[in-house]
Amino acid sequence: MATDSRQALGRYGEAVAAAYLVLKGWTVVDRNWRCRQGELDLVAQPAPGTLVFVEVKTRTSDNCGVPAAAVTARKLSRLRRLAAAWLAAHDRHAEAVRIDVVAVNTGPGGRSIEHLEGVLP
Repeated sequence: MATDSRQALGRYGEAVAAAYLVLKGWTVVDRNWRCRQGELDLVAQPAPGTLVFVEVKTRTSDNCGVPAAAVTARKLSRLRRLAAAWLAAHDRHAEAVRIDVVAVNTGPGGRSIEHLEGVLP
């Protein structure tokens, strides 16, 4: 898949994930926040005092495994550092902080969304 196609698929998945979270009653606080260490897909607030850093994985098939399987221990470690950098950059404090994964699959069987909560508390 060409880079432009992958980027478009990623943007689509992030839009689907953001809409999904809003439908659950969450507030999307930030999208595609970048710093020198990398990028956070979504920062959301499900309830007052809680911030969730959401990694979105989007696939068109399960040929390379389910989307959430792409979130490795190394990636989780990086997400933890990015979450700390976001909190510091925004001078935000929360009673609870966690990392979730929202997997969006747009395969031939139709679109599916899987939300894995608290993959890294």
